[in-house]
Amino acid sequence: MKFLIATHNLKKRDELQRILKPLGIDVLIAEEAGVELTDVEETGKTFEENARLKALGGCRESGLICIADDSGLMVDALDGAPGVYSARFAGEHGNDEKNIIKLLDELKDVPNEKRTARFVSAVCCVFPDGRELVSRGTCEGKIAFSKRGSGGFGYDPVFLPDDVNGKTMAELSPEEKDAISHRRRALCAFAEKLKGQNYDE
Repeated sequence: MKFLIATHNLKKRDELQRILKPLGIDVLIAEEAGVELTDVEETGKTFEENARLKALGGCRESGLICIADDSGLMVDALDGAPGVYSARFAGEHGNDEKNIIKLLDELKDVPNEKRTARFVSAVCCVFPDGRELVSRGTCEGKIAFSKRGSGGFGYDPVFLPDDVNGKTMAELSPEEKDAISHRRRALCAFAEKLKGQNYDE
């Protein structure tokens, strides 16, 4: 089956493609599908609401089954921030470096045991007939005191997942990251919900 991915984030697109392909789902970006997607204003208060806004917009504009992800970092010591504002935490959308600097600054006096956090991913799939599927995945961990690693994107260089011994998400290979990531967990849950659905190939 072929689904359109509603994202302009190339790194996120690559990760979605990498995770979905073994699940039997082929994904197209807008250019491959011959459509132009309008940037959706992410006005939702939850990851699920923002993923739905993007998937709905992509489905309407393309006429194709559309899948979208909205994800971010929730830090317990910051009462769940940056949350849905993760990509624009420092004010400028998508500036990973500034976002990380702001995060580390706000946590500079927080001891290791209180630096608990989680990555959250919400996935929404919208069908042209109006059906919607939504799933969520999380990856628990802590925020490091400094950046390490050159892989991944976003907050990966400062996120220490519980499932990996002492490495930041950015120090993992793509395969290691995919095995534990919030996005993989959300997409696997989505794939389970997809079973039994009727769709046009």
